[in-house]
Amino acid sequence: MKYLHTMIRVQNLENSLHFFVDGLGLKISRRKDYPEGKYTLVFLTTGEESASEIELTYNWEQAEPYSVGRNFGHLAYEVDHIYEFCEKLQSMGVVINRPPRDGRMAFVRSPDLISIELLQKGNPLPPKEPWVSMPNIGEW
Repeated sequence: MKYLHTMIRVQNLENSLHFFVDGLGLKISRRKDYPEGKYTLVFLTTGEESASEIELTYNWEQAEPYSVGRNFGHLAYEVDHIYEFCEKLQSMGVVINRPPRDGRMAFVRSPDLISIELLQKGNPLPPKEPWVSMPNIGEW
């Protein structure tokens, strides 16, 4: 058996692509519009060989936001430098819901409120401001 992908329904495809591609640095591996079904599928990957994908499903006529179920936990990504990565996301207007106070872990949310865990590659970085003093914001 091989794990293939996780599907996320998104309300606004462009906002979601901005977050996942420009913010998180994922790459579009394929994209296909299905006019007969009025939806678009976009598959994203880290670009590493045999990496699992995230499938963004955009239903063209979905007017109401999707409900957020607590039964889905989060997506997790390892980053090379958690402080720099969080600074980049903040500069894009992304709220750091759980700051990397410990130099190891942070949480953010996508435009569709999908929780994303960011984990420092290797050992945690030494604690540093402003992260140490930042409170948690909202749910993550």
